[in-house]
Amino acid sequence: MGAKTADVQLRVPVGEAGRPVTPAPGPRPRRRDDRRAAWLFLSPALIGFAVFYAYPTIRGIYYSLTDYNLLSPPNFVGGDNYSQLIGDDEFWNALKVTGYYVVTNIVSQTVLALLLATLMHRLTRSVALRALLLVPWLVPNVTVGLLWMWMLDANLGFVNHITDALGLGTTGFLTSPSWAMPSVALINTWAYTGYTALLLYAGMLQVPQYLYESAALDGAGELRMFTRITLPLLRPILALVLVVSLIGSFQIFDTIAVTTKGGPVSSTRVIYYYIYEQAFTSFHMGYASAVAVVLALILGLLTAVQMRLLRASRSDLA
Repeated sequence: MGAKTADVQLRVPVGEAGRPVTPAPGPRPRRRDDRRAAWLFLSPALIGFAVFYAYPTIRGIYYSLTDYNLLSPPNFVGGDNYSQLIGDDEFWNALKVTGYYVVTNIVSQTVLALLLATLMHRLTRSVALRALLLVPWLVPNVTVGLLWMWMLDANLGFVNHITDALGLGTTGFLTSPSWAMPSVALINTWAYTGYTALLLYAGMLQVPQYLYESAALDGAGELRMFTRITLPLLRPILALVLVVSLIGSFQIFDTIAVTTKGGPVSSTRVIYYYIYEQAFTSFHMGYASAVAVVLALILGLLTAVQMRLLRASRSDLA
């Protein structure tokens, strides 16, 4: 019995020029448009930003160009407030005092936070220890200021009792021009070091463990691993911490208002406290707004330079 073969011919429709005709595509599925839902969820944040940030900023810039004093309608004076600011010795002194505080606070806070974060990362990862580190940060700044004002009191303070018992005598930490600002800086270092350490600790957890194991096999010690592995890979988180610390340090006000009130002899009159005095003590609201605008520009410039130098957008883990 012979096999039968059948030739199967595929009939493809052809056009006039003899070319195959591509069948018309069917209706494509319609993509879901989530933009309305996205704007709906973003609207509370956008409204809050407009009401509490954008509008006060615009209004502050306008007041900086006027002689507003809270008691009479503002009159437009152009750049007179900014011209007065350039020759204001008290403004430059306040800026210098603030710079001294910023450097002291950031250096001490960052060094201690790095030390605490490294100890937690390499020795213990106790949840209880992390909770204890957050306690000073959770205490209101006014309470922190009052607490340390009593502890540093020259007559009744606990710290002076210890120094006197050690034969070092007593010191007016918040009443001496040479000790007041370092004392305020260390008070805020105590309050914020734990929070900063937790941020750095979270960044250290992102570093692959095998890097430390390989370095240990090559004979590297803890100090070498910290300088060659931890610090380079921690750069983006460290940049974030430094920028946040810089902005927060320039905004120091409540601790000064509670403890020293800008004294003694203007040694702790930081720029925020100077703005407060001009606005609500001397009622120079227009001039205070001009100082605030200049401060915002300084902070923006310093933040941009800091982000650029630290290459915060790049990570060696990528």
